Amino acid sequence: MLEGGCQPVKEGVLEKRSDGLLQLWKKKRCILTEEGLLLIPPKQPEPAAAAPPGVEAAAAAKTKALPFATMKTVDCVERKGKYVYFTVVMSEGKEIDFRCPQEQGWNAEITLQLVQYKNRQAILAVKSTRQKQQHLAQQHGPRLRSASNSA
Repeated sequence: MLEGGCQPVKEGVLEKRSDGLLQLWKKKRCILTEEGLLLIPPKQPEPAAAAPPGVEAAAAAKTKALPFATMKTVDCVERKGKYVYFTVVMSEGKEIDFRCPQEQGWNAEITLQLVQYKNRQAILAVKSTRQKQQHLAQQHGPRLRSASNSA
């Protein structure tokens, strides 16, 4: 997700509710880009740090990407005490719960980036449709004009 040259829009720590029976809150280092959200375990070594072979692969395996292409919405925003609780709903219906201190505004920033991503995709789809229509008109245009002239 970040390899494509996407610059981070926001970086920091979010707490994610685990899927397990106890549903504990676990801190994740997060990087928000124009393409999605990257969740990194907080104890993962920085890329500049020298890690033994195999440790990098294990840490990378625990890194989770939530691309906007598979994200449906940011939902259930609730403010309780010092935290904002929100849910990211994925296209396949999976819901991922997060919380962060209210002043950090992660829910608003994720929502904004998601809307901008969906808008960019819609614009690309319209451009693609127009290009296809123009291409078809160029191919079939002379035939249609000659048929209408002979009538």
